[in-house]
Amino acid sequence: MKLRIDAHQHFWRYDPAEYGWIDDRMAALRRDFLPDESRREMTGAGFDACVAVQARQTDRETDWLLALADAHPFIVGVVGWVDLRSPWIDARLDALRSHPKLVGIRHIVQAEPDGFLARTDVRGGIAALGRSGLPFDILVYARQLRQAIDLAAAFPHQRFVLDHLGKPDIRHGEFDGWHRDLRQLGALPNVSAKLSGLVTEADWSSWTPGELRRYIDAAFACFGADRLMIGSDWPVCTLAGAYRDVMQVTIDALSHRDAAERDAVLGGNARRFWYLSAMGARA
Repeated sequence: MKLRIDAHQHFWRYDPAEYGWIDDRMAALRRDFLPDESRREMTGAGFDACVAVQARQTDRETDWLLALADAHPFIVGVVGWVDLRSPWIDARLDALRSHPKLVGIRHIVQAEPDGFLARTDVRGGIAALGRSGLPFDILVYARQLRQAIDLAAAFPHQRFVLDHLGKPDIRHGEFDGWHRDLRQLGALPNVSAKLSGLVTEADWSSWTPGELRRYIDAAFACFGADRLMIGSDWPVCTLAGAYRDVMQVTIDALSHRDAAERDAVLGGNARRFWYLSAMGARA
């Protein structure tokens, strides 16, 4: 079996001041979530390696995740954070690029006002990522997908990956408008997408695999098997289901596809997109 890579995980030592987005509804996340626990969950579900993604918008977060990756070989890549609006972004990226496990950058755009991705200083930051060869994770709500389309079209040589399929409002049955925008984003060859985060966009207590399958199938139609990668969004996903159950939804959705497509979504695309070295992932 090919190496299986979870393309989207988070780690934290819980501090209420630094994780204010974890509200009372998400009280189960108000504790530490660290690599040893993640590794146990992954092993039980048949996954070998993961990519850690920032959850705080600080330079300290990026440095901490890279230190975790140094200490835990199964963390084969880190998507960190830099201030896209900083006039010193090139120097910061130059320093970070010396670390082989820094594979991408993300900003929590979903929390920003409309128009954030069109700002001149933000686009200057995206241009700096291009000079450094680093892809950008796009984290937006479905209503912001038009802004993501405009950004990706403006930077045709920059690699992008859409987190959580643009967070469709599955809980309330949103589909048509989201699907229209996802199709336009998927038509841009420089954009990939993660099959992640869907369970927490559905009703946490009553979602069904069939309900999520509609969105996964739409993603295949928009991006094809060569630009999709599986991700858990652990530990956030635990609000709605166990790690194994969340990952099994996507695995089952792949069951009718050929082996090459399954291997691509379950790990091969992540390795190719981020140029991952998975040596030591099984150690």
